[in-house]
Amino acid sequence: MKYRILGKTDFHVSEIGFGAWAIGGSWGPQSDADSIDALNMALDNGVNFIDTAEVYGNGRSEKIIAEVLKNRKNKVFVATKTPPVQGKWPPSPYCKADDRYPEVYLRKNIDERRKNLGVDCIDLLQLHTWTRAWNRNPTPLDALKKLQSAGTIKHIGISTPEHDQDSLIDLMRKGYLDVIQVIYNIFEQDPVSELLPAAIEHNVGVIIRVAFDEGSLTGKYEAGQEFHADDFRSRYFQSDRLDRTVSRVERIREDLDKILPKDTYTMADVALRFVLAHPAVSTIIPGIRNVTQAQANTKVSDMPALPDPVIHKLREHYWRRGIWYGGK
Repeated sequence: MKYRILGKTDFHVSEIGFGAWAIGGSWGPQSDADSIDALNMALDNGVNFIDTAEVYGNGRSEKIIAEVLKNRKNKVFVATKTPPVQGKWPPSPYCKADDRYPEVYLRKNIDERRKNLGVDCIDLLQLHTWTRAWNRNPTPLDALKKLQSAGTIKHIGISTPEHDQDSLIDLMRKGYLDVIQVIYNIFEQDPVSELLPAAIEHNVGVIIRVAFDEGSLTGKYEAGQEFHADDFRSRYFQSDRLDRTVSRVERIREDLDKILPKDTYTMADVALRFVLAHPAVSTIIPGIRNVTQAQANTKVSDMPALPDPVIHKLREHYWRRGIWYGGK
């Protein structure tokens, strides 16, 4: 496993981290035993960064992580997230910051996060979405600065709103953020334009989520496939989204077959190596829910970088689908 500095935190994090959404639920049936085994395997393979959140099973994910870490001696950096008070997701331009992230609520919620994780101080507390409407007066971040000074949290971050990731650039420039969590993958390459260069310029750590595009870029989905009713993907890939995505993945596979030696990289390997090729990236947090996935994902850090011609070819698969029906 290779390690990179997480921005101004000065913590060296594993290139491949542990995305802990699935072990909390929302991705179909999941046993705690499988989750614990997956976490231990990832840690044994050099992972020292875990990302979780309150909404991952209403704290279930955090509690499982705490149970595993109490038996581990090595230092593991744990990031968690506080969601806004119930309302529109993501917040609309008309939402008031003090209504969705009031300071009293933040303090109480973060105390719950600490309790679930079994720590006095959280390594990284991220707000679990944002709107650029709050950039002029980001009072929730001022509240987090107070908690940081008090030793309740070490570092501050935001998980980007899906369709307006550049909304965090101004906050990085003003020094509000230590870390950002970003969607970046073979399909979603827009962060390369401004967001990732800004992170480098301002020494902000970058956590990459959705590197597999909710699993599609592993190449394991088929047209017409159905997901469990409790599985987030049954909504994400609603209507004809899955079939259209599978078609796009097949185009990638066809290109890779032409330029990569056979049996050198899986589709999943390529998806992760593509993301790691960008110098702004600190760590990737693919979702891991069993030992097999832990082994497959962690080995990628030690694989050779993708050749430049492969990276350039993959750039052609950038898919501007912020509006899903804006073209096929």
